[in-house]
Amino acid sequence: MVDFSLNDTQKAIVGLARTFGRDVLYKAEIAIDQIGNADEAAASELFWSALAQAFELGFGRMAIPEAFGGLGLDPQTTGMVWEELARWGPGFAATLMPGAVVPQLVALLAGGNKHLVDRFVRPYTEDTSGKLISAWCSSEPEVGSDGSNYDAREIHHHTMAEKKGDSYLLSGAKSDFVSNGGIANAYIIFACVDPELGIKGSGTFIVPADSKGIKKGRALDKTGLRVLNQAPVFLEEVEVPASHLLFPHGPGYPMLHNSIITVGNLAVGYLAVGLMRAAYEHALHHSKSRVQWGRPILEHQHVAKKLFECHLAIEAARAYLWKGSWLSARNFPGDLKTSLGAKIFATEMAVKHTAEMVQVLGGYGISREYPVEKYARDALLLRIMDGTNETLMNKAAKHLE
Repeated sequence: MVDFSLNDTQKAIVGLARTFGRDVLYKAEIAIDQIGNADEAAASELFWSALAQAFELGFGRMAIPEAFGGLGLDPQTTGMVWEELARWGPGFAATLMPGAVVPQLVALLAGGNKHLVDRFVRPYTEDTSGKLISAWCSSEPEVGSDGSNYDAREIHHHTMAEKKGDSYLLSGAKSDFVSNGGIANAYIIFACVDPELGIKGSGTFIVPADSKGIKKGRALDKTGLRVLNQAPVFLEEVEVPASHLLFPHGPGYPMLHNSIITVGNLAVGYLAVGLMRAAYEHALHHSKSRVQWGRPILEHQHVAKKLFECHLAIEAARAYLWKGSWLSARNFPGDLKTSLGAKIFATEMAVKHTAEMVQVLGGYGISREYPVEKYARDALLLRIMDGTNETLMNKAAKHLE
């Protein structure tokens, strides 16, 4: 049977995340959300100071194996930490999640390649500045949900990889939605090697951000999760050594892509639970002190109902995500259908209930002097992140038995 008790390691690191989130991330998150220019936000000393502290505490290397300098935490423990960090700084949590994609994939797929490990893993796990953060670039202006369209030969990435001797030349553009796109030190780039194979014709490349021919576009000015830098990446004949082809094109591509989706969607789900908790805890506190009709509004049935339904959603979503993480721990990367379902449920609940927590605060709920309206804005992005819920639901439904 599943045991819901936390071991000493889990208690310690979740407690550390809670203290760090409350004392550092919360204030930085709220302040950066108020910065009007997204590029200025990503360049601010406040952003990099908070990110550096997160790296010093090890939150940027939780899932990387200890043999490579990471913490080697299991998926369940990592998920608990993501929820806690998202409770206080959802934009920072969303920055850290994809930030380790290059070293994680190198460790997983090329752990025996000393050159790649020494170039992209060791420096990252030793970094305390946050400046070696990475990003993965799959979606393009004309290839969004089609990134999972594995069977249509006419659909392929428009970023092309041309083989030239011992190198590849990459040219194309990745969409505005690349998380950490404008601040990354290295990228995972999906580029088409053989268009005749459709999406399966894409290879997976490691590309240093300072490579000649790379240009970072203007950061996306978003409704929510404004701390998370998202920006397009342009490539013009970027030369990449053949050794940087981390995963070749061909029939194995869906396996790699689905593995990333399986893990990534769980992370987004934990973001949603953290956001719901943040809105719920603030609204609950408010409902105990706000008096109307002669008594605290928590004692009014409609308000109590909204709060308890949010509590139910948090508990149910967390349990679903824990199951997904448990499956991932048993047999990596886990179960695709469960991960997609957990992400869809958690993010749909987050959109619904953060809005309801705004309603609990009434007129105060829409004031930027209170954080609840921010949580409602943040939640809207999660239904789109790592795939729209509509597309993911269709994908998951194909695995029904």
